[in-house]
Amino acid sequence: MNWTCPKCEREFATPEQRHYCARVSLDSLFTGRPEELVLVFDKLLAEVADWDGVLIGTTPNCIVFNRRWTFLVIRPMKKELDIKFYSTEAHPEKPILKSVKLGNKYENHIRLTQLDDLRPALFKYIRESYQLFS
Repeated sequence: MNWTCPKCEREFATPEQRHYCARVSLDSLFTGRPEELVLVFDKLLAEVADWDGVLIGTTPNCIVFNRRWTFLVIRPMKKELDIKFYSTEAHPEKPILKSVKLGNKYENHIRLTQLDDLRPALFKYIRESYQLFS
């Protein structure tokens, strides 16, 4: 059963989950950003939003995707999206910019600027991150 914060109305998998408590509109995160970034985000959202148990929240800097724990963070930057996901092993190869060990998993970052950057491998990485928190 999910819990909804009465102040910010974000939905969480666990009651009283610690979080940044503020109401932030998704549109505000893309104000002044290139239209192409909105299209890239929409494609990612369309892929991930319907996966079982996915909760989506916004903070002042990013969009957070949870399934008991955060498995994907999308941070709109001036001209690109920073995509953060997790894995059980390091991914030092392109297109991953960095892969940093955190406990028993790795935090990985990819930057996207256009629809052509959305490759099947990216969706595979995101799916694996999602499954880590099953």
